[in-house]
Amino acid sequence: MTATPHNVDAAEIEKFSQIAHKWWDKQGEFKPLHEINPLRLGYIDRLASLAGKNVLDVGCGGGILSESMAERGAAHVTGIDMAEASLKVAEMHAAEKGVANIGYRCVRVEDLAAEMPYSFDIVTCMEMMEHVPDPAAIVAACAKLVKPEGMVFFSTINRNPKSYLHLIVGAEYVLNFVPKGTHDWQKFITPAELARMCRHAGLDMVASAGVKYNLVTRQFSESGNTDVNYMVACRPA
Repeated sequence: MTATPHNVDAAEIEKFSQIAHKWWDKQGEFKPLHEINPLRLGYIDRLASLAGKNVLDVGCGGGILSESMAERGAAHVTGIDMAEASLKVAEMHAAEKGVANIGYRCVRVEDLAAEMPYSFDIVTCMEMMEHVPDPAAIVAACAKLVKPEGMVFFSTINRNPKSYLHLIVGAEYVLNFVPKGTHDWQKFITPAELARMCRHAGLDMVASAGVKYNLVTRQFSESGNTDVNYMVACRPA
């Protein structure tokens, strides 16, 4: 299926394509995603149990989360993204690791929802919605893709002065955790906005957790504070 350009930010796709070859460099630009991945994986597995499930990872990038869910015991993981360069890296890495229960496609989530409604036990969309023009359309498509008894997981970044200080000033300009220009603060999504998108899409939010980072141990952990990064788990209403 050929993806259409609606709800795709070409500048964002190009930005990630330029550094696609670095997806699996754990000390490079994607180091924060490697560090946060155990937390995200554990959150998903604890609430939905990946073993034997058919999983969709929306905005999979180079496959960091997709591959770890496949290795955790999912029956099959499908990763989708609009950056073909990232998908090629994901495919190559999975092949090198011998991870057979995984596949990747360059397709918009909205198009996949029309093609394969109610097909997945678990749908994940992590750190992706703040990079698209219409995040509500992403939420609606994820809701259409999940089975009636399945679960949908989102993670994104809150929009407030604290998140600007931590993610833009701190992470990009002071600590150089991520490349400058990675985030657009105005595209960040408050928990209230995400909750409204979920309700409109027919999803009930059943759990949420903030994410905190320890500068000493360089580890992420769950927190009751959703001021910056946060994750939510939803079920079809």
